[in-house]
Parts: sequence; structure tokens; C-alpha cells
Amino acid sequence: MTPQPNLQHIHPMPAKKTPPRAWQRMLSGRRLDLLDPTPVDIEIEDIAHGLAFVARWNGQTKGDFAYSVAEHSLLVEEIFARIHPEAPAKWRLAALLHDAPEYVIGDMISPVKAAVGPGYGELDDRLAAAVHIRFGLPATIPAWVKKKIKQADKISAWLEAVQLAGFTLTEANKLFGTPDDEVAQGLKIVLRPPVEVREAYVARHKSLLDGL
Repeated sequence: MTPQPNLQHIHPMPAKKTPPRAWQRMLSGRRLDLLDPTPVDIEIEDIAHGLAFVARWNGQTKGDFAYSVAEHSLLVEEIFARIHPEAPAKWRLAALLHDAPEYVIGDMISPVKAAVGPGYGELDDRLAAAVHIRFGLPATIPAWVKKKIKQADKISAWLEAVQLAGFTLTEANKLFGTPDDEVAQGLKIVLRPPVEVREAYVARHKSLLDGL
């Protein structure tokens, strides 16, 4: 008689774990892999739509509509042009797209980014590089351009803080710096429905792209 194996010492092979889904289906039909984004899966209509529905300041702003990242981006591009009027269209386009990754990863206020750690920044950088390549920009924007965009971003944040987010002038000046009067003069934020902001973002993108 053939001896039977001792089944007590046989352990089943562990089941292979399915890796967590890291892609998102876009309304354009594109499937964007957040961990390995490729330029061919990026469309401006998806970016504009997403950003028009992402609220700045965690939604803690005055008015009947959320102040969206799309609206913020339009303002930053306008301020960037005031700071650097001789800038070519490609760098103005970079200013418009400076927060483009947030159409899939959302907008985090600075305290939350600090708590999350470097992982958020790395994800943002990968997405930004893919966006830049998609629209004819270098994957990494030159340091001096990034510095000018950051300056415009801080002025925009100051305007938003004072006009929409309930900050006092003292608080805004301390957190974001006091903006140059000539740069900020006449810039009043007017909230619009998401569909209007989305269309304005796409139109501005087309205008700048045509100027490359």
C-alpha cells in the first residue's frame, strides 16, 4: 500500500494580493495612472473640469459658490503677467497650470500638506511633469520661473485671504507678505459658477497655447 502524505505539514501558498487601484477614469475617457502618469492621458478639458470643482481654503470662503482652484489659477496667471510683463506665453501657461495636478489629487491646505509629509509633493511633481510635457513645456520649470509663479501665488493667497477667507490684514500680511500695491491694484475676486470658470480656464489655455 502506498503511504499517504502527512497533510499536517503542508501549508497552502498565500494568495497573491491585487495591488490597489492607482488610476482614475476621466470624463474624457482617459485612464490616468496617478503613480505613473503619461502625457497622452492628460486632457485640458479634464483638468479644467476637475479644478473648477476643487475648492480652495477647504471651502471656508464667503459667497454662494466655492472659490475654485481653476479661478485661483486664472488669477495667478494674471498676477504673474503683472510681475513679469515681458514673460513669453509658455511661462504664462506654466503659471496657469501651476496647480493642474490638483484636478486629481485635490487641494490640501498647507497644514495638511505638512502633516502628510513628502509623499504628497512627490505625487504632485510626477503629475506636474506629465502635464508640462503634454502641453509643450519642459518637464521641470526653470527655478526663476517657479520663483515668479510662487510670488504670484502668494499675492493671490493674500487677496483670497482678505477678500474671501475672513483673514484680517495683519494676519494676511504675516502669513503671505504684504503685496506690492501696483501689482494687486484693482484685483477683485468675483465668484462664478463652476461651468463659467471651467470655460474661462479652457479658453485662456487655448489662447496661451496659440501663442507658443
